[in-house]
Amino acid sequence: MSGHHQSHPSCKIGPSILCADLSCLADECSKLMTAGADYLHLDVMDGHFVPNLTFGHPIVKCLRPKLPNVYFDMHMMVQNPEAWVESMADAGANQYTFHVEATNDAPALCRKIQEAGMRVGVALKPGTPVDIIVPYSELFDVALIMTVEPGFGGQRFMDDMMSKVQFLRTNFPHLDIEVDGGVGPSTIDQCAEAGANMIVSGTAITGAADPAQVISRLRSSVENAIQKSQVER
Repeated sequence: MSGHHQSHPSCKIGPSILCADLSCLADECSKLMTAGADYLHLDVMDGHFVPNLTFGHPIVKCLRPKLPNVYFDMHMMVQNPEAWVESMADAGANQYTFHVEATNDAPALCRKIQEAGMRVGVALKPGTPVDIIVPYSELFDVALIMTVEPGFGGQRFMDDMMSKVQFLRTNFPHLDIEVDGGVGPSTIDQCAEAGANMIVSGTAITGAADPAQVISRLRSSVENAIQKSQVER
């Protein structure tokens, strides 16, 4: 996955494995990739930045040898995201997505992540205005717009977040724009039309009887929207 240089961002579907069966996580991840996923979205929560607690870099280190070619997008819902950059890079993470609300110096953190050899993602909570990331847009590869309040699964999708996605797509046509929270077959068209191309979906995929069918539905929505926007340009 290249950065800003691609002519238009391609569709990428990343199941969130937070809701998968953690006792056989590597198998679950393999099944999701076989079902057509492009990458895996791993939620790291520290019990401080968000009330929940999940897994850290040891899990990535365990998964990496079993899934050697899978792209791991680490969604770092943590205080002090600076502290985990090296350990995540060493464990084999590909993308380090931090919350701008959790750091005092986002540009410096972007550089630190780049230097560690990972792609840089910046994430925004629903209450955070999108224009705060504009001044250092050259330093990140992905903008993650949260469409729920981070920290809990199964919340309702906030469609008023689509204006943030539209703003970014209009101003940064080559940027990877990721959405996360309540995204599934019933909400994908809004995300796709707004301009999101990296789609994180949790229970809608992992809880489905046929995850491949859901992934395919999400993909066709995004690809149709990308084709339509290119025609309009």
